[in-house]
Amino acid sequence: MRADLAARHPARRVHDLTHVAATHHQSSAALAARQRLADRLRELRLDAGLSGRDVAARTGWQPSKVSRLETGKTPPSDADIRAWCTACGVESAAPDLIAASRAAESMYMEWRRLQRAGLKNLQNSYVPAYAKTTAFRVYSSTVVPGMLQTEDYARAMLDSVAAFHGGVDDVEEAVQARMARSAMVRNSARRVVVVLEESVLHHVLGGADVMAGQLGAILSAMSAPTVSVGVIPAGTLRSGLWTLETFTLLDEQRASVELLTAAVTVTTPSEIAQYQRAFSIMAEHAVYGASARGLIADAIQGLAELP
Repeated sequence: MRADLAARHPARRVHDLTHVAATHHQSSAALAARQRLADRLRELRLDAGLSGRDVAARTGWQPSKVSRLETGKTPPSDADIRAWCTACGVESAAPDLIAASRAAESMYMEWRRLQRAGLKNLQNSYVPAYAKTTAFRVYSSTVVPGMLQTEDYARAMLDSVAAFHGGVDDVEEAVQARMARSAMVRNSARRVVVVLEESVLHHVLGGADVMAGQLGAILSAMSAPTVSVGVIPAGTLRSGLWTLETFTLLDEQRASVELLTAAVTVTTPSEIAQYQRAFSIMAEHAVYGASARGLIADAIQGLAELP
Protein backbone atom coordinates (compact mmCIF):
# COMPACT_ATOMS: atom_id res chain seq x y z
CA MET A 1 0.00 0.00 0.00
CA ARG A 2 2.75 2.45 0.93
CA ALA A 3 4.58 1.62 -2.29
CA ASP A 4 1.43 2.59 -4.19
CA LEU A 5 1.19 5.83 -2.21
CA ALA A 6 4.79 6.69 -3.07
CA ALA A 7 4.09 6.04 -6.72
CA ARG A 8 1.05 8.31 -6.64
CA HIS A 9 2.85 11.05 -4.69
CA PRO A 10 6.37 11.74 -6.06
CA ALA A 11 6.84 14.46 -3.42
CA ARG A 12 7.59 11.69 -0.92
CA ARG A 13 10.71 10.76 -2.87
CA VAL A 14 12.45 13.99 -1.80
CA HIS A 15 11.56 13.53 1.88
CA ASP A 16 15.11 12.49 2.85
CA LEU A 17 16.59 15.68 1.38
CA THR A 18 14.08 17.94 3.09
CA HIS A 19 14.60 16.01 6.36
CA VAL A 20 18.32 16.84 6.27
CA ALA A 21 17.64 20.49 5.48
CA ALA A 22 15.10 20.76 8.28
CA THR A 23 17.47 19.14 10.80
CA HIS A 24 20.08 21.75 9.99
CA HIS A 25 17.51 24.52 10.29
CA GLN A 26 16.24 23.38 13.68
CA SER A 27 19.68 22.98 15.29
CA SER A 28 20.81 26.37 13.96
CA ALA A 29 18.96 28.20 16.74
CA ALA A 30 21.26 26.72 19.37
CA LEU A 31 24.35 27.32 17.25
CA ALA A 32 23.30 30.92 16.67
CA ALA A 33 22.94 31.49 20.42
CA ARG A 34 26.44 30.18 20.99
CA GLN A 35 27.79 32.39 18.21
CA ARG A 36 26.13 35.49 19.66
CA LEU A 37 27.92 34.84 22.94
CA ALA A 38 31.25 34.41 21.15
CA ASP A 39 30.69 37.66 19.24
CA ARG A 40 29.99 39.46 22.51
CA LEU A 41 33.28 38.24 24.00
CA ARG A 42 35.11 39.53 20.95
CA GLU A 43 33.34 42.90 21.23
CA LEU A 44 34.43 43.25 24.86
CA ARG A 45 38.03 42.58 23.87
CA LEU A 46 37.94 45.13 21.05
CA ASP A 47 36.20 47.75 23.23
CA ALA A 48 39.00 47.32 25.78
CA GLY A 49 41.60 47.92 23.05
CA LEU A 50 43.16 44.50 23.59
CA SER A 51 44.53 41.95 21.17
CA GLY A 52 43.94 38.25 21.49
CA ARG A 53 47.47 37.82 22.81
CA ASP A 54 46.81 40.52 25.42
CA VAL A 55 43.82 38.57 26.74
CA ALA A 56 45.88 35.37 26.69
CA ALA A 57 48.64 37.02 28.71
CA ARG A 58 46.23 38.46 31.27
CA THR A 59 44.39 35.16 31.76
CA GLY A 60 47.34 32.80 31.50
CA TRP A 61 45.77 30.98 28.53
CA GLN A 62 47.23 29.92 25.24
CA PRO A 63 46.34 32.33 22.39
CA SER A 64 44.63 29.42 20.65
CA LYS A 65 42.08 29.22 23.49
CA VAL A 66 41.22 32.90 23.08
CA SER A 67 40.67 32.30 19.38
CA ARG A 68 38.44 29.27 19.98
CA LEU A 69 36.31 31.14 22.52
CA GLU A 70 35.64 34.20 20.41
CA THR A 71 34.97 32.26 17.23
CA GLY A 72 32.51 29.98 19.00
CA LYS A 73 34.47 26.80 18.35
CA THR A 74 34.66 26.14 22.11
CA PRO A 75 31.79 27.10 24.46
CA PRO A 76 33.14 29.03 27.48
CA SER A 77 32.80 27.83 31.04
CA ASP A 78 31.55 30.19 33.76
CA ALA A 79 35.18 30.59 34.91
CA ASP A 80 36.28 31.41 31.36
CA ILE A 81 33.70 34.19 31.12
CA ARG A 82 34.70 35.68 34.48
CA ALA A 83 38.39 35.60 33.51
CA TRP A 84 37.66 37.18 30.12
CA CYS A 85 35.61 40.00 31.66
CA THR A 86 38.30 40.65 34.29
CA ALA A 87 40.96 40.80 31.59
CA CYS A 88 38.86 43.34 29.69
CA GLY A 89 38.09 45.39 32.81
CA VAL A 90 34.33 44.75 32.68
CA GLU A 91 33.73 42.38 35.58
CA SER A 92 30.14 43.61 35.84
CA ALA A 93 29.34 42.07 32.45
CA ALA A 94 30.11 38.55 33.63
CA PRO A 95 26.75 37.63 35.24
CA ASP A 96 24.71 38.43 32.12
CA LEU A 97 27.15 36.60 29.86
CA ILE A 98 27.14 33.56 32.13
CA ALA A 99 23.34 33.53 32.03
CA ALA A 100 23.43 33.77 28.23
CA SER A 101 25.95 30.95 28.06
CA ARG A 102 23.83 28.67 30.21
CA ALA A 103 20.74 29.48 28.15
CA ALA A 104 22.61 28.65 24.94
CA GLU A 105 23.73 25.31 26.31
CA SER A 106 20.24 24.45 27.55
CA MET A 107 18.88 25.02 24.05
CA TYR A 108 20.86 22.04 22.76
CA MET A 109 21.00 18.97 25.00
CA GLU A 110 22.37 15.69 23.67
CA TRP A 111 19.92 12.79 23.97
CA ARG A 112 22.68 10.48 25.17
CA ARG A 113 23.47 12.77 28.09
CA LEU A 114 19.80 13.04 29.04
CA GLN A 115 19.31 9.31 28.71
CA ARG A 116 22.16 8.37 31.03
CA ALA A 117 19.68 8.77 33.88
CA GLY A 118 17.07 6.75 31.96
CA LEU A 119 14.14 7.38 29.65
CA LYS A 120 11.80 7.81 32.62
CA ASN A 121 13.71 10.87 33.81
CA LEU A 122 13.75 12.19 30.26
CA GLN A 123 9.95 11.93 30.13
CA ASN A 124 9.57 13.57 33.54
CA SER A 125 11.88 16.44 32.54
CA TYR A 126 9.04 17.85 30.40
CA VAL A 127 6.47 17.92 33.19
CA PRO A 128 7.28 21.36 34.71
CA ALA A 129 6.96 23.11 31.35
CA TYR A 130 3.83 21.15 30.42
CA ALA A 131 2.21 21.98 33.76
CA LYS A 132 2.57 25.70 33.03
CA THR A 133 1.22 25.48 29.48
CA THR A 134 -2.40 26.20 28.62
CA ALA A 135 -2.25 25.59 24.85
CA PHE A 136 -0.18 23.11 22.86
CA ARG A 137 0.33 23.27 19.11
CA VAL A 138 2.07 20.22 17.69
CA TYR A 139 3.28 19.58 14.15
CA SER A 140 4.54 16.05 13.48
CA SER A 141 6.08 14.58 10.38
CA THR A 142 7.46 11.50 12.14
CA VAL A 143 5.33 9.80 14.83
CA VAL A 144 2.06 10.28 16.68
CA PRO A 145 2.72 12.99 19.33
CA GLY A 146 3.18 11.76 22.89
CA MET A 147 -0.01 13.31 24.24
CA LEU A 148 -2.08 11.25 21.77
CA GLN A 149 -0.15 7.99 22.10
CA THR A 150 -1.63 4.76 23.40
CA GLU A 151 0.36 2.81 25.94
CA ASP A 152 1.25 0.07 23.41
CA TYR A 153 2.34 2.59 20.77
CA ALA A 154 4.44 4.50 23.32
CA ARG A 155 6.06 1.23 24.42
CA ALA A 156 6.94 0.30 20.83
CA MET A 157 8.38 3.74 20.16
CA LEU A 158 10.41 3.94 23.38
CA ASP A 159 11.68 0.40 22.80
CA SER A 160 13.03 1.61 19.46
CA VAL A 161 14.58 4.70 21.07
CA ALA A 162 16.27 2.63 23.78
CA ALA A 163 17.59 0.10 21.25
CA PHE A 164 18.99 2.84 18.99
CA HIS A 165 20.56 5.10 21.61
CA GLY A 166 21.39 2.55 24.30
CA GLY A 167 21.58 3.62 27.96
CA VAL A 168 19.48 2.62 30.97
CA ASP A 169 16.81 0.02 30.21
CA ASP A 170 13.76 1.51 31.92
CA VAL A 171 11.30 1.51 29.02
CA GLU A 172 8.34 0.34 31.09
CA GLU A 173 8.85 3.08 33.67
CA ALA A 174 9.26 5.62 30.85
CA VAL A 175 6.00 4.45 29.25
CA GLN A 176 4.11 4.99 32.50
CA ALA A 177 5.71 8.43 32.92
CA ARG A 178 4.63 9.37 29.40
CA MET A 179 1.08 8.15 30.02
CA ALA A 180 0.90 10.17 33.25
CA ARG A 181 2.15 13.28 31.46
CA SER A 182 -0.37 12.81 28.66
CA ALA A 183 -3.18 12.36 31.16
CA MET A 184 -2.17 15.60 32.85
CA VAL A 185 -2.57 17.41 29.52
CA ARG A 186 -5.75 15.75 28.29
CA ASN A 187 -7.63 15.57 31.59
CA SER A 188 -7.66 19.33 31.91
CA ALA A 189 -8.83 22.43 30.11
CA ARG A 190 -5.57 22.64 28.16
CA ARG A 191 -6.05 23.14 24.44
CA VAL A 192 -4.28 20.67 22.12
CA VAL A 193 -4.01 21.35 18.39
CA VAL A 194 -2.18 18.69 16.37
CA VAL A 195 -1.24 18.72 12.69
CA LEU A 196 0.06 15.43 11.28
CA GLU A 197 1.59 14.56 7.94
CA GLU A 198 -0.39 11.68 6.42
CA SER A 199 2.82 9.60 6.39
CA VAL A 200 2.58 9.42 10.21
CA LEU A 201 -0.60 7.37 9.83
CA HIS A 202 1.18 4.82 7.62
CA HIS A 203 4.40 4.49 9.61
CA VAL A 204 3.67 1.28 11.54
CA LEU A 205 5.12 0.96 15.03
CA GLY A 206 4.63 -2.18 17.10
CA GLY A 207 2.76 -4.12 14.43
CA ALA A 208 -0.64 -3.85 12.79
CA ASP A 209 -2.67 -4.41 15.96
CA VAL A 210 -0.78 -1.75 17.93
CA MET A 211 -1.05 0.70 15.04
CA ALA A 212 -4.78 0.03 14.59
CA GLY A 213 -5.32 0.74 18.28
CA GLN A 214 -3.32 3.95 17.98
CA LEU A 215 -5.24 5.20 14.97
CA GLY A 216 -8.49 4.38 16.71
CA ALA A 217 -7.33 6.38 19.73
CA ILE A 218 -6.70 9.40 17.50
CA LEU A 219 -10.26 9.14 16.18
CA SER A 220 -11.55 9.05 19.76
CA ALA A 221 -9.41 12.01 20.80
CA MET A 222 -10.84 14.08 17.94
CA SER A 223 -14.24 14.04 19.66
CA ALA A 224 -12.87 15.87 22.73
CA PRO A 225 -13.81 19.57 22.80
CA THR A 226 -10.25 20.65 23.69
CA VAL A 227 -8.52 18.57 20.99
CA SER A 228 -8.18 19.39 17.29
CA VAL A 229 -6.42 17.05 14.87
CA GLY A 230 -5.64 17.92 11.27
CA VAL A 231 -3.94 15.77 8.64
CA ILE A 232 -1.92 17.06 5.68
CA PRO A 233 -2.75 14.71 2.79
CA ALA A 234 0.18 13.11 0.98
CA GLY A 235 0.97 14.91 -2.25
CA THR A 236 -0.33 18.28 -1.00
CA LEU A 237 1.14 21.14 -3.00
CA ARG A 238 3.21 23.12 -0.48
CA SER A 239 3.40 26.90 -0.43
CA GLY A 240 6.37 28.42 1.35
CA LEU A 241 7.55 25.48 3.50
CA TRP A 242 8.79 21.94 3.04
CA THR A 243 8.14 19.07 5.42
CA LEU A 244 9.64 20.12 8.77
CA GLU A 245 10.98 18.36 11.82
CA THR A 246 8.44 17.61 14.53
CA PHE A 247 7.99 20.51 16.98
CA THR A 248 5.71 21.55 19.83
CA LEU A 249 4.73 25.12 20.66
CA LEU A 250 4.02 25.66 24.36
CA ASP A 251 1.83 28.76 24.59
CA GLU A 252 3.80 31.71 23.25
CA GLN A 253 6.85 30.97 25.39
CA ARG A 254 8.86 28.20 23.75
CA ALA A 255 9.21 25.67 20.99
CA SER A 256 10.48 22.19 21.71
CA VAL A 257 12.09 20.40 18.76
CA GLU A 258 13.13 16.75 18.87
CA LEU A 259 15.94 15.71 16.55
CA LEU A 260 17.66 12.35 16.18
CA THR A 261 20.57 13.31 18.45
CA ALA A 262 19.32 16.24 20.47
CA ALA A 263 16.48 18.18 22.03
CA VAL A 264 16.40 21.84 21.02
CA THR A 265 14.48 24.36 23.11
CA VAL A 266 13.82 27.71 21.44
CA THR A 267 12.81 30.69 23.59
CA THR A 268 13.92 33.73 21.57
CA PRO A 269 10.77 35.74 20.71
CA SER A 270 11.72 36.26 17.05
CA GLU A 271 12.34 32.54 16.58
CA ILE A 272 9.14 31.61 18.43
CA ALA A 273 7.33 33.85 15.95
CA GLN A 274 8.84 31.86 13.07
CA TYR A 275 7.61 28.58 14.57
CA GLN A 276 4.16 30.09 15.06
CA ARG A 277 4.12 31.15 11.40
CA ALA A 278 5.34 27.71 10.32
CA PHE A 279 2.58 26.03 12.33
CA SER A 280 -0.04 28.32 10.81
CA ILE A 281 1.15 27.47 7.29
CA MET A 282 1.11 23.74 8.01
CA ALA A 283 -2.33 24.01 9.63
CA GLU A 284 -3.66 25.66 6.48
CA HIS A 285 -2.51 22.66 4.42
CA ALA A 286 -4.31 20.19 6.70
CA VAL A 287 -7.82 18.79 6.42
CA TYR A 288 -10.05 18.39 9.46
CA GLY A 289 -13.28 16.77 10.59
CA ALA A 290 -14.74 14.16 8.25
CA SER A 291 -11.89 14.53 5.75
CA ALA A 292 -9.24 13.86 8.41
CA ARG A 293 -11.25 10.94 9.79
CA GLY A 294 -11.45 9.52 6.28
CA LEU A 295 -7.66 9.53 5.92
CA ILE A 296 -7.28 7.84 9.31
CA ALA A 297 -9.92 5.25 8.41
CA ASP A 298 -8.09 4.54 5.14
CA ALA A 299 -4.87 3.99 7.12
CA ILE A 300 -6.66 1.54 9.43
CA GLN A 301 -8.07 -0.30 6.42
CA GLY A 302 -4.60 -0.48 4.91
CA LEU A 303 -3.27 -2.31 7.95
CA ALA A 304 -5.33 -5.34 6.90
CA GLU A 305 -3.14 -5.61 3.80
CA LEU A 306 0.07 -5.95 5.81
CA PRO A 307 1.68 -9.42 5.91
